Amino acid sequence: MKNILTFNNISEKGLTRFAEDQYQVGPDVAEPNAVMLRSQKLHDWELPETVRAIGRAGAGTNNIPVDRMTDAGVVVFNAPGANANAVKELVVAGMLMAVRNIFAASEYTKQLTSTGETLEKEVEAGKKQFGGSELPGKVLGVIGLGAIGVRVANAAHSLGMKVIGFDPHITIENAWQLTAAVEKMDSIEALIANCDFISLHVPLIDDTRGLINAARLAKAKPELVVLNFARGPIVDEEAILQALDSGQIAGYVNDFPTEKTVRHQKILTLPHLGASTVEAEDNCAIMIAEQLQDYLENGNITNSVNFPTMKMPRTSETARLVVVNKNQPGMIEKISAALAKHQINIVDMLNRSRGNIACTLLDIDTTPEPALRDTLREIDGVIRAHYLP
Repeated sequence: MKNILTFNNISEKGLTRFAEDQYQVGPDVAEPNAVMLRSQKLHDWELPETVRAIGRAGAGTNNIPVDRMTDAGVVVFNAPGANANAVKELVVAGMLMAVRNIFAASEYTKQLTSTGETLEKEVEAGKKQFGGSELPGKVLGVIGLGAIGVRVANAAHSLGMKVIGFDPHITIENAWQLTAAVEKMDSIEALIANCDFISLHVPLIDDTRGLINAARLAKAKPELVVLNFARGPIVDEEAILQALDSGQIAGYVNDFPTEKTVRHQKILTLPHLGASTVEAEDNCAIMIAEQLQDYLENGNITNSVNFPTMKMPRTSETARLVVVNKNQPGMIEKISAALAKHQINIVDMLNRSRGNIACTLLDIDTTPEPALRDTLREIDGVIRAHYLP
């Protein structure tokens, strides 16, 4: 029996992927083999020795101490693309809210207290101050052409907008999905200078913190609206406030309220609604559940943020070993020597590395004794070793 510890409210459609006769799943399970969560912060969490994997039912993993998990040999999974449509729809809604002054117009209407013809006259008189414009012909710049960015670009193009994009690391798969009409830019500065809107779709890492800053905003047109449904710190808050107050740009639509942004007249801020749809939560939970299952049962790794991708079909009439080790010379030879010491033959093997971590899947011709696991763990550089029936 395998144990899955859950934090937060995980969609039942994901949890039911775990067979009841093989898994215990819930917030109170003891000695968990894996963890499944959404927004729970794990930075101060004491990691049980039994945990082999953590699955984040969403794309971002800032709430997980990924480096510490890597050092402990714990695979961290996420669900890229599972919430892509939900975020795409919110970005489109954000552009419409900004360009049509929808929030301000709604607030004006709510404050009207008259009735009958007087109300009608106040409505007609007030609507003049909320006149907007339409999206066709406007230029959208998309920074980050991953699963979400590509959908945003394609949706904007279908609405009649001109779309330009920047992503020096776009994958071949995403490039194939991107409409050919999207013009690729060589720099963020060049992109910003040509846009009516920019939409951010990059992860929050050291290189992207403050990506939209004062120097880049200085290149913008006065009508620019910045849309941030990625992570708050990707935008330099002080720079965006100064740009709005000076008239350098027209607006900022985001999903990350702060004390300085919640009441600003030129800012539309939402309570982190990006993936808050039933469909997105279901998709994320299902994807994570299937990835955790495949790792716990087969050692296969898909959509990990810290481990290499691993995919090796099971060989019939064999047992499988999973060895997690530091990515350093001589490890394959040491692992093979340990198996030979126990008179065990390797039928199939897959080794992959990513940064400072490596993982090896081995199908062997016999069920291993506990002593083999102990021998493997004694090898200098091996972090974890476990057997899968």
